[in-house]
Order: sequence, then C-alpha cells, then structure tokens
Amino acid sequence: MRDTTRENRKLEILDTTLRDGMQGRGISFSIEDKLAIVSALDRLGIDWIEAGNPFSNPKDLEFFTRAGALSLRHATLVAFGSTRKPGSRAEEDPGVQALLRSGAGAVSIVGKAWDLHVTDVLRCPLEENLAMIEETVRFFVRHGRTVMFDAEHFFDGYKANPRYALEALRAAERAGASLCTLCDTNGGCFPDEIARMVAEIAKLLTIPVGIHCHGDIGCAEANTYLAVEAGARHVQGTYLGFGERCGNAALSTVIPALQIKRGWRCIPEEALRQITPTAHLIADISNITLPDNLPFVGRSAFAHKGGMHVDGVSKNHITFEHIDPAQVGNHRAFLVSEVSGRSAILSRLREIDPTLTKESPQTIQIVDALKELERKGFQFESASASFELLVRRILGRFTPYFSLDHYRIIQQREGMSDNSSAAMIKVKVGDRTRITAAESEDGPVHALDLALRRALEAFYPALSNVRLSDFKVRVIDSKQATAAAVRVLIDSTDGKRIWTTVGASPDIISASWMALEDSMQYKLMIDAAEARPIPPED
Repeated sequence: MRDTTRENRKLEILDTTLRDGMQGRGISFSIEDKLAIVSALDRLGIDWIEAGNPFSNPKDLEFFTRAGALSLRHATLVAFGSTRKPGSRAEEDPGVQALLRSGAGAVSIVGKAWDLHVTDVLRCPLEENLAMIEETVRFFVRHGRTVMFDAEHFFDGYKANPRYALEALRAAERAGASLCTLCDTNGGCFPDEIARMVAEIAKLLTIPVGIHCHGDIGCAEANTYLAVEAGARHVQGTYLGFGERCGNAALSTVIPALQIKRGWRCIPEEALRQITPTAHLIADISNITLPDNLPFVGRSAFAHKGGMHVDGVSKNHITFEHIDPAQVGNHRAFLVSEVSGRSAILSRLREIDPTLTKESPQTIQIVDALKELERKGFQFESASASFELLVRRILGRFTPYFSLDHYRIIQQREGMSDNSSAAMIKVKVGDRTRITAAESEDGPVHALDLALRRALEAFYPALSNVRLSDFKVRVIDSKQATAAAVRVLIDSTDGKRIWTTVGASPDIISASWMALEDSMQYKLMIDAAEARPIPPED
C-alpha cells in the first residue's frame, strides 16, 4: 500500500516561466525582469527555476552570469539545453559547453523520445539518438551537475513505439540522470492516457518521474494532477500558464490544488498566502493583465453575483467556495448589478456601514440609484471602486478631494503624421484653484489623464505613483449609431493595489472623465487612513 504520510508526499516543483514561458506570444523579459521573477519564485519556495538556454541567446548567457550573485534561500537555478548534435562529441558540442559555462548547479537536457522526431527531424539513426542522450547526461554528471532529462514528445512517442520511448528514458537513467520528465509536448493527451502511461513508467524506472504538460486541449492542469496520482514526483509548469501555443500547466493553479486539496507538499505551508501576490507581481513584470477567471488567483476566483450564492456565502462560505480565499492570499468579492438582489448589495454595504439591513431606507435608495445608473449604461460588478464611492456619496460618508471647474480638449491633425491631442483642465482643491495643460500623441483621454495628474500632484504627491493599467470602451447600444452611449472601464494601480472605475455617457470624453475622476478620488480615499495629504501653501 502506498505510504501517504505528509513527509512522503513531497513534490518537487520546477517553474519554467523564464524558459518555456518566454516562448508564449507577447512575452519578453529583460535581464532585470528575470532576476526579479527568480527572487519572487524563490521567496515562494519553488524548488527549481529553469531560467533559460545560455546557448540560444546572449541575454540568457548574461543572465546566468549575473544570477550567480543572487542569494537564493530555497530555489536552485536550472540551465536548459539539448543533447549533443548527431555525429559530434559532448565535450566539443557548443551547446553543451555553453550549459557548462553557465555555472548553474543543475541542467535540464531535452532529448527525443518519439522515433518520428529522430527520423524526420534529427534525421539520424535511432541508436545515435540514444547515444546522444546517454553521452550528454553522463558528461554533466561527471562535471558534478544535477541532471534532469526532459523526454520530449514522450507520450506521443510511447503510443507510437513504446519500446523506443522507454529506451530513451533508460539511456538517461544509465548515465546518472536524477529524474526523467515525461513531456506532453504537443498538449494533445487526455488525463486517462497520461495516468496510464505515467503509472507504467514509474514502475519501470529506478529514478523519479516528472511531468510536463501543455494545454492544447485544455487538459494541462488535469493531466498534471493525474500524473502525480499515478506516480510523478516532479512537476513542471509556468507560474501563470503562458507558454508555447496554448501554454503550459499553470503552477499558480497546480500548487494550491495539490497542496490544499490533495495533501501534497509543494511549497512551505506559510508561503501559500503568497500564491496570489506572486501571481500579480509576475503578471505586472510580464506586462500582461491577469485573467480574472484564473483559478485561485484571479479577481473572479472568489467573486459572487447571484443572489442565492451571495446569501449562502454570507452565512457559510463553504456553500459556494471550495476553499477560503485567504489561504492563497486572495479575497472574496460580491459583485453588484441590477440583477444581483439586495443580499449581494447588502453584503457590500455592510463593509461600509454594518448597521444597514435589507429594509433600511439607505439600502433601498442605493438599490434604486444602482438600477437607474445601470439603465444609463454604468456597470458596477467590475468597477468596485466606483460602487464604493457611489455608496459613500449617498450615505454622506465621502468628501471629494477635488472638484472639476472645467476642461477643454483640442485635437490637431495637420497631415497624416500629426495626430496630437491637448487637454486643459481647471480643478479646485478646497479654496484653491489650479489650471494645467498636457499634450499627447496617444489620444485625448491620455492628454486628459496627464493634465489631471499634473493639476493634482501639487496637492497630492502620492498620485505620482498611480498609472492606468487598462482602458476599455464599449458601445452600449450600437443601434443608436453615433448617438449611442459608451461605457468606459479604467483599471488603475499604485504598484500595491489595483482598482477599477467606470463612466458612461454618449460622449466618450465625458465617460472617460467620470472614470478618471473616480480613480483619483478612490486612491486618495484609501490613502487617507495612512496619511492624509496636506495641500502646500501657494
């Protein structure tokens, strides 16, 4: 019977965001980006960080040189590369030598496990490919490196020619590899196939088996779970799931699922609360917007909208949540809209005023105001910052930090190459007035944003840290043609928090102003508890 004690349920985790993740569309990291991600993953307690191929480009080679100065507490850096070329010697192969010069304590060697790739891609005898695997692995073992063998296209190869795929693994095993990772490189296998093949291989090898899955049929995480249950003890993935084509298994999903729900030890228990903050950090460094519906870490992962769901969670969170969001550093959200019902809205209202009930006049007033605004095109389920400001205004619990006197937008187009916009704005802070202007080649909304920032930063320096991270425009009723109302949603961040505000109007500039104003007001409101800015003397 399998020993299921906690001590024996340890999984090694290898994050390949900086190697396989770099192959994802639109993903590019500077050396500084890579160093920052390494530090974040190390703090999380990741065992192995596959940080790139030092032979593929000078940037990766420089990275390994600089990474040697990092003081990692938990993780070991892994350099990735291929077996020696056909007909060459490992000692003389440039790629092999680059891996050795990287200084990484561990290397991941990828080799062919599908005979089709040997004959049609490498175009060498099947026996030569096995020799390439064995000689390359043995070379690094002799030089004191920990060697992981990545069996590329293993599952497709095992289905086509099981004997040869197994021989590829045994060649690495004979040479002293510490483990063999079975790769679903094309991402086309189903969970039952993965489970069956991993179970068979785990019984045949004397070294541990790892799993590396891609999501081309949407099964990367499911395949990883089944592989672990079938005997894999080493798990590879990218933290947020991006990678070649449809991406890799997302470790931000896999780690908490296996550790919290299945009892596997992936990272230190106290690090679980850093799962979500780490996801946001890596998304920010990657210059991507974290998908709202990403399990465990997305903004919608623990968001509730339906009245029945909100009512149930308010009474006992396990009615509609599979874990407590705090376990992974996320938080619960109750979305509000005209279809949410008073229970959903009341849950949000009680965060501001615990004395409110469903029948309170203020609750009824807020529900009516919400319905009227949504009839005009506003949508608050994603714009929680604007919703909180709306509630506080109705309850008389918000004093604006500034007010708009007026703004003016000027657009110039002198020839096809000139399309600049200028904004002039006049705002009041208390009894003081400030007029500023700004120009932008990125459109009138950006010019308005710059002008507002310049006007307010003299009074509130903290606003210099705020930036717009996303800007969305939607036409609400296209049948109205140019008279249709538009909804503008703005995501803002100060580097620590992200908040969303909304505006709606037939005039896109007016709608944008509403969202911009709410964004700045909200930032100042949430900062007030820490330190209320004092306007400087003129």
